[in-house]
Amino acid sequence: MRNESDFTAFAEANVTRLRQIAYLMCRDWHLAQDLTQTTLTKMYVRWNKIGRDPNADPFRYARKVLLTALLDHRRLRSSTELTMDQLPEQSHGAADPSATRLTLLDALARLPRRDRAIVLLRYWEDQSVVDTAEILGVSVSVVKSQSARAIAVLRSHLGQDGRLLLS
Repeated sequence: MRNESDFTAFAEANVTRLRQIAYLMCRDWHLAQDLTQTTLTKMYVRWNKIGRDPNADPFRYARKVLLTALLDHRRLRSSTELTMDQLPEQSHGAADPSATRLTLLDALARLPRRDRAIVLLRYWEDQSVVDTAEILGVSVSVVKSQSARAIAVLRSHLGQDGRLLLS
């Protein structure tokens, strides 16, 4: 059985990674922080239950709770607000790594939520097809087909030079 100090150690070791995953899923640092706190709160409440299985992976459970929290948040009426920013002017010089990262994040944001979650779990988190399917509660064939389609969509949004194509 896990105790409170085990939870504290888990939270301290994984809060940054969970927040990064949340940000990649929602593209909003404030919402990512809220989702991370919601995830850790729900895990704290169930920590003893999670600890009953010695083979259980708390981080896998945390990812599942995080995804559920994001999907629940999207269902709320208040989450239908859209915030718009002006696109920065793109330089035609050498590719800056931070600009490349932002371009990729913008392309990821164009994917539907489940496709984005599949791409993030498979390629950012380096999860297997089976693990991704289990985390998302879908079949292996869904993960395979949607990840292939999502990668094709990402490629279509990115030009030869790696810049985002506005379509």
